[in-house]
Amino acid sequence: MDCAGKGSGRRCSGPPTRRCSRCQAVAYCSISHQTSHWSVHKKECERLKQQMKFALVLNDFPFTFAKESTTQIIEKGETRCLFLIKQGVHCIGMWKYECRCEASASSTSLHCSRLIEGWNLSSSLSPCKGPPSPMLKQISNWKDYYEWRCIPLCSPVALLLHWPLTLYWAIRLATSRRSISEVNGKLLIHYLGPEKELHQLAAFSELHALFPGVEVRIDFVGPAIPQVRDGERIDLSSYPQCIETDCECKLSVNCVSQRVMQDRSSKVTLQLHAGYYHELYRDLFKGSSPDLIVAPNAGIAAYMSWLPTIELIKESKVPAFFSDYCEEAAHLASCCIRTITGCPPTIPVGIFNYSNRVSYIIVLVNLKIVAFSADPVKSI
Repeated sequence: MDCAGKGSGRRCSGPPTRRCSRCQAVAYCSISHQTSHWSVHKKECERLKQQMKFALVLNDFPFTFAKESTTQIIEKGETRCLFLIKQGVHCIGMWKYECRCEASASSTSLHCSRLIEGWNLSSSLSPCKGPPSPMLKQISNWKDYYEWRCIPLCSPVALLLHWPLTLYWAIRLATSRRSISEVNGKLLIHYLGPEKELHQLAAFSELHALFPGVEVRIDFVGPAIPQVRDGERIDLSSYPQCIETDCECKLSVNCVSQRVMQDRSSKVTLQLHAGYYHELYRDLFKGSSPDLIVAPNAGIAAYMSWLPTIELIKESKVPAFFSDYCEEAAHLASCCIRTITGCPPTIPVGIFNYSNRVSYIIVLVNLKIVAFSADPVKSI
């Protein structure tokens, strides 16, 4: 955490050890910096105080590794690398980009079109094949999802599965609010601003299990996609494999469970598009309009490039789902969207928990901004 008064004209005198006694959300290096910054901080102090009340809730996950992957890293200063090493997946396959060790090589590796196809975990810890039974009810929390997929709560796969589960949740939210019709046959999603997930695309194969019998196409659009991969198409015909040589997932190229599929065709296709959405939307809309626009961890308030994109979404009338890493970022994003569209929020910004990641939801549905308020513990 940096000193909240950093850049106010005076140099910081040391580490930010003095927290604001009211909100406990910001810290300062000295009394002078805290005093000089009060004229700015007093406008946000009460709001941050309310946000900090959720601090304990954000670490309340069902996984056996929850405290190790969140609380200990935050409070004890342990590294993410140590957690991944204990899991046996540090700097391997799709796990390479879960810590900073591979950060310098990430942009270079994106130029390679080879799809990472394995979980690097045993079959008991990973969903390397289809579910043993159909989904009897909509999944509403990680515990129910793990039980349905027969995965123990000690498995770290949720760290990667939060990408497809975010899509599942957004689609279910849109259908429940009647922003899109019930999913039947085909589903087209525009996925904006992908970055780290571009290294973990195989995880989206889980959509076979979540939407059996549905042809899902996801158009990934963003400046992080290299030009050399612009237009690349990836067909996900199977689940990522486990490390066991005699597992069922090695016996068939297409691992989609026929018991769940009941002979219905299922297809997950990814298409990469390099550039900004507002520059490419004409070509993307030529075939048909998307059912949903999704922008996970968007950082709307941090990047001016979102302004024309949000204006475009308003004109397109396509329901859109945004999220951000923290509540304050979501609050600022909501203000930006409200300024651009003229639509005030209808539901307060809410917490959206998945794995040891926490995001905050802002949903733009039919020209109305909706910040979805969910149960912070039970929601995927």
